[in-house]
Amino acid sequence: MAVNRFPVEATHILMFARSIGDPNPIYADAEYAAGTEVGSVIAPPTFVQASAQFDDEYPLRPVIGKEWFGSGKEATGITKKSGGGGGGGNGGTLHAEQHYEYHRPLRAGEVLTTTVLPTRTWEKEGRRGGKLLFSETTIEYRTLDGELVVTARGVGVRTEKVVEQK
Repeated sequence: MAVNRFPVEATHILMFARSIGDPNPIYADAEYAAGTEVGSVIAPPTFVQASAQFDDEYPLRPVIGKEWFGSGKEATGITKKSGGGGGGGNGGTLHAEQHYEYHRPLRAGEVLTTTVLPTRTWEKEGRRGGKLLFSETTIEYRTLDGELVVTARGVGVRTEKVVEQK
């Protein structure tokens, strides 16, 4: 995921906090937040994942006028094509891990950019789906001045073949 500009807007933070069910006023109330140690509205811990909506190439982002599989099983009635969710091969793909390292709080009003670092891949032998193919991706989120704010590391896993249901 490569994003040139990810504006961190107060309303976006508010809606994200509501969507994850977190009522902490530091995500919504500027007056309350001004009286805290941080001093301003900040984003919840997983907020940077929302930057995917600013990436035109993000495969799970809906694009008006184009077919979109969605994130649920045939969410729009479109069936998966061969490739198991975009991972290649004939197996299935899933999100295995996600880690966020915050170097400081992410504040409303900032604009971030992302840098995708070289990934690491490895394999393990699975019991039912053949080889398990792991891929790790690290994304750095920086301010326009270059200050590192968040480092996100994710791991995806793809099975070599479709796992038969018992």
